[in-house]
Amino acid sequence: MKCEACQQETFLPFRCPHCGGQFCGAHRLPENHSCPRSDAARMQRQEQVMTNQAYGSYNYSYVYGQDPYKRKNRISTSPKELKHIGIAAALVIGIGFSIGLYGFLSVWSYAIMGIFAGLMTASFLVHEVAHKIVAQKKGMWAEFRLTTWGAVLTFVSVFLPFKMISPGAMMIGGSVPSGEDLVKISIAGPITNLIFSSVLRGLAFPLTPNSFVLMLFFAAYINAFMAVFNLIPFGILDGYKIFSFNKKVWALAFAASAALTIVAYLQIFG
Repeated sequence: MKCEACQQETFLPFRCPHCGGQFCGAHRLPENHSCPRSDAARMQRQEQVMTNQAYGSYNYSYVYGQDPYKRKNRISTSPKELKHIGIAAALVIGIGFSIGLYGFLSVWSYAIMGIFAGLMTASFLVHEVAHKIVAQKKGMWAEFRLTTWGAVLTFVSVFLPFKMISPGAMMIGGSVPSGEDLVKISIAGPITNLIFSSVLRGLAFPLTPNSFVLMLFFAAYINAFMAVFNLIPFGILDGYKIFSFNKKVWALAFAASAALTIVAYLQIFG
């Protein structure tokens, strides 16, 4: 996305809460992009500095005015984020159950479907929280937010054979990260899916084949697929940011994800 002030391409645009424009790190503050409501923004910051809200919570509209070091190494959340995560978790649980109903109803019990739905929800949430932890360790603001179309499409896909798990994303703001930091933030999510896939496959491999073991292998496949999909170097996906700054790291992660996906697929469908 291009900054509306300087027209430079930016990988983490900042949305001005006062005029609604999208800007790069150098022009994120109202006074730096000739915001038509800069006077109101200045008054708002002055009012918030005089209250406990300034540093006691992460107000989305105020975070851009905070000094990054004041939040460094502090992992925090907010009631708004917890509400959004709760709704996202409910949607992913629905997806997990619907996969069992559509594809494995004849071999999975409802208990196994419930375990699978729990594993899918954990995989999604840990992926997003990994982004959050790394970003906040770097002194940035990071909170999960539902996206309207993502949540709608995820909900609709619960009732369709085709599944989509994208109810929201981790929103990141504050200081402008270096390329190295951006790579670390972006790759943290896919790494958790690779770990989930490897652990689930490792648990299932020595067991006698049955419907529970099939579920573990399928959950391992889904996690590997989530990793390889997120590493596609396109659009807003993690892979695009990683590829832009470190092609060697991207190639290694993508190759590992693709290999794990192929192996998991062949074990189930081969």
